[in-house]
Amino acid sequence: MQHDEVIWQVIRHNHCSFMAKITTGNFCRNPYNITGVCNRSSCPLANSRYATIRDHDGVFYLYMKTIERAHKPNELWERVKLPRNYEKALEIIDKHLMYWPKFLVHKAKQRLTKMTQMRIRMRKLALKTREKIMTTPRKEIKRESRREKKAETAAELDKSIEKELLERLNGGLYGDIHNILPNYFNKILDENELHAVSDDDDVVEPEIEYVQGYDDLEEEDDIEDFGGFAIDESLKNNDDAPEEEEDMDTVDRKRLKIGSESAHRKVEEDEPRKSKKKARVLVEVENEDASERQRETF
Repeated sequence: MQHDEVIWQVIRHNHCSFMAKITTGNFCRNPYNITGVCNRSSCPLANSRYATIRDHDGVFYLYMKTIERAHKPNELWERVKLPRNYEKALEIIDKHLMYWPKFLVHKAKQRLTKMTQMRIRMRKLALKTREKIMTTPRKEIKRESRREKKAETAAELDKSIEKELLERLNGGLYGDIHNILPNYFNKILDENELHAVSDDDDVVEPEIEYVQGYDDLEEEDDIEDFGGFAIDESLKNNDDAPEEEEDMDTVDRKRLKIGSESAHRKVEEDEPRKSKKKARVLVEVENEDASERQRETF
């Protein structure tokens, strides 16, 4: 049989594991305490009829305890979920605590108001960007610095020893026969290969270019046509000359023909050679009367 007064006398005057005594007063650490103060009306252990509000991951619940379930510890508390709307939550509290003591109804509503305000402030703080204070692990920093110094000294010592041994070896102190560790021998071989590759890279080979030669043939064909055209023009000019020039000797005409044939033959011989230079055609015209020599170059 549960007796609330006896339980309170034992808890208050003997010992309670939830009670915290400080200079300002006595407080209660029990999560079901509605006010957080250790007194007769707020103690969840010394009251067989009790109600409070608790928070589970941002959701508020109304907890109620009655004396009819005191013999069932696993079903001692009845839980009712409260909506997020503040007014609707107050209506549910009034509905379930209609015939309960006014003190518990008032404290339940007051606790709901404080928890709602706290949830609003938490949301605002979560949206703001705040600086996070991080502690510096001084022990780890000192340990890493000591390890770095030891590694540097060990590396300098190894390099100095290696350098001294190489100087003695090059100086002939150990004679012609000497043993080298495989790791160092492979390292030396790798360095020599790298130097050889770098030397080969320094030698620049001349670039070979391939040029298309069809353009030269087309130019030579154009030159041939142009040469024949020039010869024909010269002949036409000679035909339009006055009567005195028409008495030109047959020898001169033969020379002109021979010169034109030789020019055509020279162009035909130069075509298969595919030379890059432009061919030149020389045409000589001699006039005995004028005693002048005309030379045309194309």
